[in-house]
Amino acid sequence: MSGFRSLSSGLRALRPEAFGADPSGERLARIRRSPHFKDGVFQNPGGTARTRPSGSAVEFAKVFFDKDERPRRSPEGTIPVHPTTLADIAGPPATGLRLTWMGHSSVLAEIDGQRVLFDPVWGERCSPFSFVGPKRLHPVPLPLAALGPVDVVVISHDHYDHLDLPTIKALAGTDTLFAVPLGVGAHLERWGVSADRLRELDWHEATKIGGLTLTATPARHFCGRGLRNTQHTLWASWSVAGPEHRVFHSGDTGYFDGFREIGAEHGPFDATMIQIGAYSDFWPDIHMTPEEGMRAHLDLQGGAPHGVMMPIHWATFNLATHAWAEPGEGTVAAARATGSRIAVPRPGEPFEPTAETVPTEPWWRAVALAPAGGWPEAPAEAAITTAADPGAEARTGADGAEGTGEPERVPAS
Repeated sequence: MSGFRSLSSGLRALRPEAFGADPSGERLARIRRSPHFKDGVFQNPGGTARTRPSGSAVEFAKVFFDKDERPRRSPEGTIPVHPTTLADIAGPPATGLRLTWMGHSSVLAEIDGQRVLFDPVWGERCSPFSFVGPKRLHPVPLPLAALGPVDVVVISHDHYDHLDLPTIKALAGTDTLFAVPLGVGAHLERWGVSADRLRELDWHEATKIGGLTLTATPARHFCGRGLRNTQHTLWASWSVAGPEHRVFHSGDTGYFDGFREIGAEHGPFDATMIQIGAYSDFWPDIHMTPEEGMRAHLDLQGGAPHGVMMPIHWATFNLATHAWAEPGEGTVAAARATGSRIAVPRPGEPFEPTAETVPTEPWWRAVALAPAGGWPEAPAEAAITTAADPGAEARTGADGAEGTGEPERVPAS
C-alpha cells in the first residue's frame, strides 16, 4: 500500500501549479452544506446545462477548421488599444462611476470612491501552460503594477480566462481583498493569498467592503481547471452597490430567467457588464449570444431600457467558432432593436456610464475582415448615446443598501 501512496504523492507533485487546489477541510464541508450543491456537484439554475460541445466531434471539427470561416475568427489588423489609459484614470471620475474595460472580462470599476477589479487576466494565454492555449490578440492596456491600489478583486469563476495564475500571484503581494465564489478560495490560498483576505460567498450571500455591498448572484455555467471537472467550485455573477451607484458583472453564463429576480432584488443598475462572446450552437446553455445578453440586460433593469450595457468576454481571445467581430456587431444590432444604451469602448478606454455620452463607435470594423456584402449601416446615434435614465430614486434605499437589511459578511474558510 505504501507504494500506491508514493505514486499518488508523486502525481500530485507533478500537478501544474496553475491547476490550483481542490477544496478540503471546512471549505469542502461548507460546499457540501450549500443548498446549491447536490449529488456531489453544484447545480445550475434552470436545470442541467450542457458543458461540453453537443453533437459529434466530426461535426465540430468541420466547423472549427472551415477554411473560409476560420480567417474571420481573428482580427485582420492591429486592435486599437486606448493609448492614454493611465493618464485618464489618474483622477477620480467626475460622476462617481467609471468603467475601464481591459479586454475580455477584465474591468476596473471605480464606484463611489472604491476601486473594484473584475476577473483580471493579464497573462498572455488563458491556459495552464505558457506555450499552448488561446493567446491574447491585443496587449493589456497598461501594466498591472501601473493600475494602482485596488480595494477588491472580484472573481466570477475558476476558468483560465477569468482566473489567471500570474495575475493573482502578482496581486497576492498587495493588500487587496478578494471576493470569490464558494470553493475558489482554495486556488487563491495555494497561490499565496492569505485566508484573511478572502471573502468567499455562496449565491445570495453578500459582504461589505469599504462602503460597497458585493453580492454573489446566480449564473448558468460550470467550473474546472484540472484534468477532471469535479464541480466543487461555484460560479457566479456579481452585483456591486455603493451609496450612489450600482453595477452588475455577469461572469460567464447562459441566459436564464433568474436575471429578472437579480434585477428585482439588486437593480436597477447604472451599468451592466454582460458576457456576449464565445457562444456557439455546440454549447448553447453556458454562454450568451448578443441578443440573449441584451435580453439579460433588460431583465436586470426591470424590463425597460435603463443604464448602460457594456459587452464583455470578446475581442481578446479566440475561444469559439464565430467571427471575431460578430459579438460587437450583434450588440450594436441588439441595442438598436431594443432602444437600449450601450458602450463599446476600445480596450483600455475609460468611460462614465452616467455621463451624457459613452463610446459607441464600432472600432472593430477597421481591423476585422468585412462580412460578405460589407458592414451594415451604422445605428442612429440617438438610440445609444442619450443620457442615462435619471430614475435612480427607483432603487431600494437611498444609501444603496439592500431592502432585506444589513448584508451578511461571510467569513473566509
